[in-house]
Amino acid sequence: QVQLVESGGGWVQPGGTLRLACAASAEIINFYAISWYRQSAGKQRELVATIFNGDYTKYADSVKGRFTIARDIGQNTSHLRMQFLRPEDTAVYYCNAATSAEEYDIGGGSWGQGTQVTVSS
Repeated sequence: QVQLVESGGGWVQPGGTLRLACAASAEIINFYAISWYRQSAGKQRELVATIFNGDYTKYADSVKGRFTIARDIGQNTSHLRMQFLRPEDTAVYYCNAATSAEEYDIGGGSWGQGTQVTVSS
């Protein structure tokens, strides 16, 4: 099982920026996809952004134009840059690594422990 460790969460005012990092214990070039999910209180976990092998990216409509996902193969790390943050972006953000399309489709694979993001004034 791949170990994933998220960092970079915290408190930010509306309109602010945060950059999350996900460090993997294995070579990320071998993953089918790396994704960021989020879960806020009382809600289901939501897929926020994905970067596929080949660097194709996909975003939830609610974050398009504000969030950017990237990966650093040399550092075995993925980043999620979040700009123009809104109170509704408040959630625990999780990193996920899927080794196949099947794993990705069902939300399987390896998970990090999550990092809290709070957007408020």
